[in-house]
Amino acid sequence: MLPVSTWTQRYLQVGCGGLCGSISFSVGASEGAEAVDNGNFALGTTDMDGGTDGTFGLEEDKRVAFSYEAHHWTAEVSKSLIATYYGQAQAYSYFTGCSDGGREAVMEALRYPNDFNGIIAGAPAMLFTFQNSFHHGWLAVSNVDENGNHILLSDRLEILHDAVVSACDSLDGIDDGLLSDPRVCDFDIYTIQCASDADNSTCLTSAEIEAVGKFYSGAIDTDSGEHLTVGEVQFSSELGWSGVFVPETATTSTESESVALSCIEYLILDEYPGDNYTLADFDFANSSIDLLRPRHPLLDSVSADLTEFEAAGGKLILWHGWADPQISPRTTIAYHEALQSNMGADVVESFERLYLLPGVYHCGSGEGPSDLDLVTPMMKWIEEGVAPYEVITSSAESDTTSDFGQWASGSSDLRRRKLASTSGSSSSASVTRPIYPYPGVAKYIGSGSINDSANFEEGAPLYTNLTGYWLGQDFFDPYTPIEG
Repeated sequence: MLPVSTWTQRYLQVGCGGLCGSISFSVGASEGAEAVDNGNFALGTTDMDGGTDGTFGLEEDKRVAFSYEAHHWTAEVSKSLIATYYGQAQAYSYFTGCSDGGREAVMEALRYPNDFNGIIAGAPAMLFTFQNSFHHGWLAVSNVDENGNHILLSDRLEILHDAVVSACDSLDGIDDGLLSDPRVCDFDIYTIQCASDADNSTCLTSAEIEAVGKFYSGAIDTDSGEHLTVGEVQFSSELGWSGVFVPETATTSTESESVALSCIEYLILDEYPGDNYTLADFDFANSSIDLLRPRHPLLDSVSADLTEFEAAGGKLILWHGWADPQISPRTTIAYHEALQSNMGADVVESFERLYLLPGVYHCGSGEGPSDLDLVTPMMKWIEEGVAPYEVITSSAESDTTSDFGQWASGSSDLRRRKLASTSGSSSSASVTRPIYPYPGVAKYIGSGSINDSANFEEGAPLYTNLTGYWLGQDFFDPYTPIEG
């Protein structure tokens, strides 16, 4: 898209989501950004020449295009068109994307450090190989009984969610229905297990409790008992499970099942496993990690060495919803920590920021305020040298569609906003809440409406432990991305 009269010598490229396969110019993380609203950017995007079901991964050229080539080519072609159309090059180039678009964003910083000045990566699927095998695959198989029926159904999620919030809401100093940092929550799921499975209208059966326990734990190696993933679904994300790995009926298929099977079959494994392959054939064990290694440097964008991007003057903003059920925010935190460990905290501070949004699902929506503008802070960082700090998030009671142009997880009847109904506010109240660079959290000052960001300040971190050991953590070590 090339604006005729409003262009300000800025180029903005938009990433896609899922397995791509469609074109969208929806610019996320830009709520209220004047430069976007006024058409000041030349916009570019691509569908990666792929598809929505992963079968394109059997063709090497399309697999490579999806992995990294297509977004680089899009940048090069777009800049050439800009120079031809306007008679001058862009002064600044930006990239923003969420989900796979977030993976693409970090991939650009890693592989092509000179393509963009500023990169915004939301809920990045940067650890693609683990995300779409051990994570989604585990969630899918953990909710299926011996007869192939799903155990926990979506109409049971409110029981669990309400119990979690009731137990942990006040740990951040304010009773607002949101967990500012779910890692401090130590909810005991067995407190809501039905006695003798007799009455399950306000409790969960033993089978449901077992499934829930597996969701929270994440994939575990049966031999060593060690974690096979860096992150798992977080406390307070429960309503967002609906439609992702918790269906409405016992026989309804889930997103986790289809995504995991398609990605393992066609993209992640180095050799096609055959037409009769099922998730039951994937071994959730340490030995399976080696099956992911050949394509790790092709598909993943988690190398903890962004030295060239930093040297080129590039800036990176990572953001993630704490209640994201599809990609664990702890993966993004682990990457942030890996950058600090490898490059040094002071160096990382000079070019990278991480923001976490309480109560927000995958790429938006959820119970927490999810409308935000990171484009304007990024422009100020690049063009004026002003590093981002406090960012205001917002939402209205009726707003449940802030999803970065991606599919929004969760059925509409399960998406609730508790903030606007607290402290006597009207059901249509606007909610604003600040977020701060990780590990800072918003702290209520003790007076005024909790729906008004003016009544919050930066508080001390609620959780200070680094990411614990997990069996694939060497995937974050610096590596050289492979070609093809």
